[in-house]
Amino acid sequence: MGQRIAVMGVGGVGGYFGGRLAAAGEDVTFIARGAHLQAMREHGLRLASPLGDAHIRPVQATDDPATIGPVDIVMFCVKLYDVEAAAELCKPLVGPDTAVISFLNGIDSEDRMRPIVGTANVVAGVAHIPANIGEPGVIQHNGKFAALQFGEPDGSSSARLATFLDACKGAGIQASLVDDIDSAVWAKFTMLAAFAAVACLTRQPAATIKADTDINALFRSAVEEIVTLAGAVGVKLPADQTEKVMTAMAGFPDGMKPSMLFDLEGGRRIELEGLSGAVVRLGQQHGVDTPVHRVVYAALKPFVAGAPV
Repeated sequence: MGQRIAVMGVGGVGGYFGGRLAAAGEDVTFIARGAHLQAMREHGLRLASPLGDAHIRPVQATDDPATIGPVDIVMFCVKLYDVEAAAELCKPLVGPDTAVISFLNGIDSEDRMRPIVGTANVVAGVAHIPANIGEPGVIQHNGKFAALQFGEPDGSSSARLATFLDACKGAGIQASLVDDIDSAVWAKFTMLAAFAAVACLTRQPAATIKADTDINALFRSAVEEIVTLAGAVGVKLPADQTEKVMTAMAGFPDGMKPSMLFDLEGGRRIELEGLSGAVVRLGQQHGVDTPVHRVVYAALKPFVAGAPV
């Protein structure tokens, strides 16, 4: 159990994967706040999952990273609108060789983190999991897939990530080191940003997106806009990326929703600026028309800060 691991943001991603690592005996400290933190301190952290439930008790949890000190790995799992503030909070966790692995939904979080925690410390990652906070202290996993990808920015091998990979595999997590992490980040983004866009625009789960021919066609267009944008930006995606996403969507559980729809329905802030907003802005910069994401961005803007008054 060689590495010290801190989890910044204990939502569906940080709570689930950090919880699996802690359950396997890894040295994991969670950084949370409010009722979620209180519940974890009093009752531990529970994972409700089709892959097996878990209950970590007692759990190491705090709202003050300064009490933890430098760690080997920071699993950075916050919302896109909290990147800068959370990166500032990470500073006491970061030593010379600390890897701060961004497991966020967007495509620009690493660029935003580097000036704050240091270029050499920032590592990109990808989390594939449908999960959310079911109630304070409980992570609800809503599917049978849960996987992590991560890799050094230059594609090199490193002891810090190799050791973390071993820890993930030891915890039963499907994890992999990838050479071209940018492509992996964008591949997820083609699915996630399109799913969030169409599900939130229609207020519907995967079942409706799959079954309704008009909505399914809208989803395909949303995916194609991002695939085209990736090419314009210089990111290499598989030639059949759109079809891969459509096939993945066809296999989603009927009730599955993107996290942004959970937030929208709950009247909370949504990650619109980092998802469809980023598609629109990059499209304008690179001369790529993004009509679906432009409509989604305009339609959801009133809800960015929560339910409109």
